[in-house]
Amino acid sequence: MSFKDVISKLPVGFATVLKTLTQKPVTIQYPEEQKPMSARFRGRHNLKRYDDGLERCIGCALCAAACPADAIYVEAAENTNAERYSPGERYAKTYEINMLRCIFCGYCEDACPTNAIVLEPIEFPTGYTRESMIYKKDMLLESPPINVAATPQQTPPGKYDRAILPFPPVDESQ
Repeated sequence: MSFKDVISKLPVGFATVLKTLTQKPVTIQYPEEQKPMSARFRGRHNLKRYDDGLERCIGCALCAAACPADAIYVEAAENTNAERYSPGERYAKTYEINMLRCIFCGYCEDACPTNAIVLEPIEFPTGYTRESMIYKKDMLLESPPINVAATPQQTPPGKYDRAILPFPPVDESQ
């Protein structure tokens, strides 16, 4: 770029500076004020439950296989009628997400056959140590519905013959 080109662009640069000097600065006093999230924002991971209190996660580890950052670790265990965690044969005994590795791509959400893992538009994960940024199952799992027993539950033999419970019908009138 020659000296003549630089000089010719000076008026445009000065005009930009003068224009921004008159504008009010955009400063958000975080954490008291938070800027609104976009509709497509993917925030903190959340493990969902069915209406009867059972966990949706069946320990298939498809979310871990789909994760490009290798941030998810799932260890499965067998359900029994005396101790039932999910409607299937297995449940996630250990479910951990390393939030320092996670790139919030949503592939885990897409890969889950039971819609157990959901990235919700809530707080962004923060922590002071590496250990606090590894979210374990008890931190991710949502609370059971009111007046419903948490897991493990005792169930009669043969009550659950499917790993994935059907979704309730959608009310189209709303």
